[in-house]
Amino acid sequence: MTDPTEKSYEQLLLLRCQAGDDAAFTEIVERYSPRLHYYLRKMVGHSASVDDVLQEVWLGVLRGLPKLTDTSAFPAWIYRVARNHSAIAWRKHDQESRIVAEFETRVETEEDSDFDAEDAARVHAALDELAQEHREVLVLRFLEDMSYDDMAQATGCQIGTIRSRLHYAKRALRRALTIKSQP
Repeated sequence: MTDPTEKSYEQLLLLRCQAGDDAAFTEIVERYSPRLHYYLRKMVGHSASVDDVLQEVWLGVLRGLPKLTDTSAFPAWIYRVARNHSAIAWRKHDQESRIVAEFETRVETEEDSDFDAEDAARVHAALDELAQEHREVLVLRFLEDMSYDDMAQATGCQIGTIRSRLHYAKRALRRALTIKSQP
């Protein structure tokens, strides 16, 4: 969210939430739920429990929101809450880590005119094949349009780690897309 008016409005909503305004909290939930649902689906990997994890995230937000001192940090903070809950869900389901493939190819950008709905579906499917830490940085950077600073804050990692993960995540995504496009 780069629009200053939207940022100001969201900060006002958050202040109203902190003051106990249920309608403001409902609006925040409506604004963030679809994106958080997607993020959690990519992080948890098993869609059956995503709604449960999302509900836990909102409960955590409701409990922690009064303690949030900088409302401008809310996007990174909420993804940190979501990340923590997805890690708990991940451990509960005892899923094995996936091996990260490192091969060079090129990821298409949104500016490519040849990018269509089928390509988007391939990208979303390929994301599912990546290691959790790689899905996370790709979703935060390219779908949530977060800065490296916000990504570092959301994940609890150093910026250098974020840059490294993003580099390897792009490579892994390129590899997954190359494999999917082969007959």
